[in-house]
Amino acid sequence: MPKTERVAEWMTENPVTVTPDFSVLAAYERMRARGIRRMPVVDKDGALVGIITRSDIEQAMSHPRSEEERRMARFSLAGQTVAEYMTPNPITVAADASIGEAAAMMIRARVSGLPVMDNGRLIGIITESDIFRLVASTWAAEESG
Repeated sequence: MPKTERVAEWMTENPVTVTPDFSVLAAYERMRARGIRRMPVVDKDGALVGIITRSDIEQAMSHPRSEEERRMARFSLAGQTVAEYMTPNPITVAADASIGEAAAMMIRARVSGLPVMDNGRLIGIITESDIFRLVASTWAAEESG
């Protein structure tokens, strides 16, 4: 795998974001509807202040098994905000960092995605899935070459 691959080449640009005052239930529904597992949290000026994941919220719902438990879990989260469940000041990676650096950061921090920054501005998100796409495409190219 080329060591020159950069985060910017494999990240998802313009990630879906929320603000800290956003409803935690609405954030969860937004992630489910878009098929994503994490969202950067930005303030009104667009500065990164945190990250929230579906599992952060699911843990708070204590894994309801029945429809009644699901309703109760949702009720218990009603009125609560993203700020109450997000991880503040998340680890970030620079857009020009190598994929290897990003992967090492994720392994060390035990996280599955990192907000991508360029000159202090959030420009994307890189996830384990993105890195796996790179690995798979490299293997495919090696096998066909």
